[in-house]
Amino acid sequence: MKFVVSSMELLGHLQAISRVISNKNTLPILDNFLFSLEDGILEITSSDLESTLVTHIQLDNTEGSGAVAIPARLLSDTLKEFPEIPLNFEVNPDNLMVVIQSENGKFSIPGQNGAEFPQMPVIKDDQKQTLELEQEVLLSGISKSLFATADDELRPVMNGIYMELSPDDITFVASDAHKLVRYKRTDASAGSASSFILPKKPASLLKNILPREENKVVLEFDDRNASFTLTNYKLVCRLVEGNYPSYNSVIPSDNPYKMSIDRLAFYNTLKRVSVFSNQASNLVKLSLTGNQLNISAQDIDFSISATERLSCQYEGEDMEIGFKSTFLIEILANLASDDVVLEMSDPTRAGILLPSTTENENEDTLMLLMPMMINA
Repeated sequence: MKFVVSSMELLGHLQAISRVISNKNTLPILDNFLFSLEDGILEITSSDLESTLVTHIQLDNTEGSGAVAIPARLLSDTLKEFPEIPLNFEVNPDNLMVVIQSENGKFSIPGQNGAEFPQMPVIKDDQKQTLELEQEVLLSGISKSLFATADDELRPVMNGIYMELSPDDITFVASDAHKLVRYKRTDASAGSASSFILPKKPASLLKNILPREENKVVLEFDDRNASFTLTNYKLVCRLVEGNYPSYNSVIPSDNPYKMSIDRLAFYNTLKRVSVFSNQASNLVKLSLTGNQLNISAQDIDFSISATERLSCQYEGEDMEIGFKSTFLIEILANLASDDVVLEMSDPTRAGILLPSTTENENEDTLMLLMPMMINA
């Protein structure tokens, strides 16, 4: 088989799908890209068995058809060094040697039998559920929640994004037991109520390729796998098995104390003050009095401390509450509004952070953070 392809276009597609390839593959064939050529369409696949990402390029100059596995790192590293030029690929069907020719050079890479590459999982027709999602809805849901997923080998259900579909809305939930994100969209819905847990790795792959998408994304899933079909890409992944915990039960409903504050000022102050916190706990203390917030941190081991004062709008009694600064900074970085609202009930119960205003009336963002004990 032969084909001519733009070096930069090919590299762009390979870089997008190379993120799937694991450093510790159980099958050596998975260290390769699978190139399949048929009817002028070059289809390139990468997989780690759990997730498979396919991209395709429409080519004008092709000859023959077939499939060959080409070493991923060697090909990517070679293409990075080319300017924007056409490259001629020719695969010898007898020994699977791949010869790449440019205007001034020739590069030979040994290929492998494409038939050895694992087959893509198939969504079962009798269980399949299908819906179309706006690219922006899926990207926002993943971007807002991905940071809150856990790395917990004992509870794998926490290591992904829980997608809850209903005829009224779609909800994205992620939690690591310290922080929780619930992002709801009322401008997207499904025909019937259903749910699944999308693992962290395919979620981050989607976060990477969705910004290039302009059309709707077709989502199909059954009890084991899900597929996301974009214009130039298709991702199929195995879902996390198990039941997601009842997240609504941990969100406190009665929070009489409310603080409204400039998000960026709060964020920057926390980043400065948290440098002085104990490295093991990262504890920062928030002291609320009237319309004033004092943020303080100390590390007794090194005799260092910091405190900074900010103006805010606060309704409620004077309060002191402690949070892990790294988690609080992360949450503020993922809220989009100019001002944020922190709702609390007492120093031992979770604080809820909300955007004070939202640009999109169809989205509902809630972020929750468990407090830390303040040692007297």
